[in-house]
This record gives sequence, structure tokens and C-alpha cells, in this order.
Amino acid sequence: MAESIEPVVLAAVDGSPAALNAVRWAAREASLRHLPLRLVHVCALPPASSTALEGGGLVESRLEQGYRWLGEARGQAHAAEPGIEIHTRLRTGAAAAALIEEAATARVAVLGSRGLGGFPGLLLGSVSSALATHGPCPAVVVRDVLPPERGPVVVGVDASASSDAAIAFAFDTASRRQAPLVALHTWTDMSLGETWSVLPIDVDYAEVAEDERRLLAERLAGWREKYPDVPLALRTVRDRPVRGLLAAARGAQLVVVGSRGRHALGGIGLGSTSQALLHHCACPVAVVRRELPEE
Repeated sequence: MAESIEPVVLAAVDGSPAALNAVRWAAREASLRHLPLRLVHVCALPPASSTALEGGGLVESRLEQGYRWLGEARGQAHAAEPGIEIHTRLRTGAAAAALIEEAATARVAVLGSRGLGGFPGLLLGSVSSALATHGPCPAVVVRDVLPPERGPVVVGVDASASSDAAIAFAFDTASRRQAPLVALHTWTDMSLGETWSVLPIDVDYAEVAEDERRLLAERLAGWREKYPDVPLALRTVRDRPVRGLLAAARGAQLVVVGSRGRHALGGIGLGSTSQALLHHCACPVAVVRRELPEE
């Protein structure tokens, strides 16, 4: 359980290349937010009755390895952002449950796309998926290779409540990182209005595209006023959300999406778009739930 209610940026440590990239990303986030960085490694120990304990030393070696990984991660974080406050914590038990508990006081939780135990070719591990689905704060999932920090932040916009939270997080992140923001809305045969009505067969798609862009601009007008320092580009694309966002993500430093889109049912976890992006997007992906933690 977290020892303090002091807000932090949380980074999961597991010795994998993706986790070390997550630590570097989290270190910069902690610096930009003027918050401490908490590095957490969760060590899975065999049960006391396990035959794996025969011969002794297994528990001690796993704990020692965890402390080594935490030390390496601390060094990487300090090299990336020498001025930040860094805390390390080693826990035992189930990684997903422990990290969700640690995230209770986090503004952002950052972790690698998959740990050392992941299967080759598997882009998203079970722990990162669980934290993105059930974590109490925005979760940023980072790949083995970090993109250049000069790229834009991209946010997917639809009519869902989680999209509102994603927009807030994206503007705040772009402002802190002094990055341009690309707001992308994709549409097919559905309107951006509240009813999401199906378009007639003989529709003028050029006119629809203009209406979609106008509605998107109206929706983001208040955010543009709140963050006048953020260069904002509005994009409306006639395509499926995943394909549109993956295309927009090329060269981006971060893609931000809500945890569930307008078609997802409450309580079923991540929507199809956020799941697909976590599996296929080359740059870091932030999944934001409806409610953002209070600053």
C-alpha cells in the first residue's frame, strides 16, 4: 500500500528494455509536473509449498535481482532528469494488482509494453493491459524504442465521456512538453452530433466532412482558449478510428485515447480502439479514463 498521499509519477520496473524506456519517459514527466518519481518493481515469489524452493536461495536471488533492476532504473532516471526526486519500492505479489494499488496516488502511471516474461512478438503484456484497463490514473504504455520528442501529441476525439478526459490530458501534456497537438476525429457513416445518426445513401460527403470539421472545432474551442500556447491542428478523416490514429501517430511523441469509445459498453474494460493502439502503435500510448486525478 502507498505510504503517502503525496502525488507522484509512477513507473513500473521489470528489467526489460521497454521498462527502461518507460522510466526515462516517466522521469521527464515527473520533471515537467514537478513531482517525485516512484519506481516500483513487483517481485513474483513462488508459494512456500512450491518445489521450486527446494535447494534454497530462489527467493533471495529474485529479491536481489529486483533491487538490481531498481538500481539500474534509478540510474537511468537520474541520467535523464538529474533534478528530480526519485523513490524506489520493491513489492511482492501479483504485479498487476500491486501496480494498480500503487497508482492510487499517481498522476500518471508509465510502464513498458511487455516485460521480460513476454512472448516474442507479443506487443502488449498482461500487466500493461491490466493497468490501462483498471488503473485509477492515466496509463502510458511505452515501446522498446522511444520516438523523438519533437513530434506532436495526437488525441483521438469522439463523442464519449472518456474522450473528454483524453482531450484534457492531451492539451495538458502538449502544453507541458511545448508540443503541437493534433486532434483527430474519424467518421464513416455516423454523424458527430449527439444522436450519431446513420447518414443517408445519397449524402454529400464533402458537405458531411465540412460539418464534422465544424463540430470538432466547436467542441475544442474552449480548450483552445484555455491553452493558447498549444498549436492545434484539427483533422477529420473518413476512416476507421484505429487506421486514422495509426496514420496520425507516425512521427508523434504520444497518442492519447479514452479508455472506451462511444460504442463500448460500460464495465467491459478497454474499447477496441484503445486495445488496438496498445498492440500496434509504435509510439507511446496514453489511455485515459473518464475521471482525471485532481492536480
